[in-house]
Amino acid sequence: MSVAKKDYKRITVKTLVDMKANGEKISMLTAYDYTMAKIVDGAGVDVILVGDSASNVMAGHETTLPITLDQMIYHAAGVVRAIERALVVVDLPFGSYQSDPKEALRSAIRIMKESGGHAVKLEGGKEVKESIKRILNAGIPVMGHLGLTPQSIYKFGTYTVRAKEEEEAEKLKEDAIMLEKAGCFAVVLEKIPAKLAKEVAESISIPVIGIGAGNGVDGQVLVLHDMLGMTHEFHPRFLRRYMNLYEDMTNAISQYVTDVKSKDFPNEEEQY
Repeated sequence: MSVAKKDYKRITVKTLVDMKANGEKISMLTAYDYTMAKIVDGAGVDVILVGDSASNVMAGHETTLPITLDQMIYHAAGVVRAIERALVVVDLPFGSYQSDPKEALRSAIRIMKESGGHAVKLEGGKEVKESIKRILNAGIPVMGHLGLTPQSIYKFGTYTVRAKEEEEAEKLKEDAIMLEKAGCFAVVLEKIPAKLAKEVAESISIPVIGIGAGNGVDGQVLVLHDMLGMTHEFHPRFLRRYMNLYEDMTNAISQYVTDVKSKDFPNEEEQY
């Protein structure tokens, strides 16, 4: 059964919980700068994630690990200045929360104060429970992230589907319940079997946002540059490309070069 999209003037963490209760799917995309965030927000996306994927997309790193807290704050501040409707969630980067709950709180406070973001997201289950509790006790909303956790790529050694084996699947389900009980307002499930993701979504009352986790969850998230086809070498099964901007932009830029070389640009109407 399809559910009509409601006209929310401003999305909050409570809005997302209400959307799940009402059966309305949640749309979520990444953004890392003012210009793109303004477009995404204007198009009606519910949640904008300032992801640590900026490390890959914006800086060209192989993994998400190198991006710093200062850099995340820089990206998030630009996004926040652009939005009028969407909820802005900011990733806590690798090394800013794992080892010490006090450090996790300091990192989250910096993000909220210096970027103006509305919530933070961090990866992991029971191993980061104390960090989550510290952040929540300060009044900062937290989104969890389970399944494939890119900050742990060197531990896993691969970006393959997670939780296919029973033991890991059971731990994931337990961690999701723990995140809800701890007070998280939502959980991202990345690259896990669709059946398992559906079970998790049905077992907790907070929204479950999937990426490569099937359609039995409460919403979906994609990396903006992937779904627009700006990146062209990345071909996971879960990615639907809605445009082919890589080709369109290449053609446009090539035409510009040709026009400059041939003295066609600027013409008489394009000068003062």
